[in-house]
Amino acid sequence: MHATTHEDRTLTELDHVRILKLLQRTGAPGPAAGPATLATLLDEADVVPSREVPADVVTMYSRVTLEDTDTREHRTLCVCYPPDADPVQGFVSILSPMGAALLGRRVGDVIAPASGAPAGGAAARLRIVEILFQPEASGDYTL
Repeated sequence: MHATTHEDRTLTELDHVRILKLLQRTGAPGPAAGPATLATLLDEADVVPSREVPADVVTMYSRVTLEDTDTREHRTLCVCYPPDADPVQGFVSILSPMGAALLGRRVGDVIAPASGAPAGGAAARLRIVEILFQPEASGDYTL
């Protein structure tokens, strides 16, 4: 199992720039992504050219399969920008705790986004089982 610290997260240069601009436009520091903010992720992540991001890294508009480590239930999500968010359809905003928790993670990583916590309880732990679609792995470096 992979560690889930910010030091182990990878962002593409394009995702990094776009998210930084999004945070500047909204004036928000970003959601909680574990103990740190999305802004902290931008500061601490490894940033690589889009053509060099490994295929097992969650980038913007990646579709991933997650498994609840307790129930073994699976769900599919896509990390997107706020205008495209539609949680019912599985499109989660990068500004949501789930979106921020997924970005830059790798297949096999386990996340515990704050949004998965029942009132007064611990957050659900979700393992990234598979990346069904990653734009960069498909040759799309501008999505």
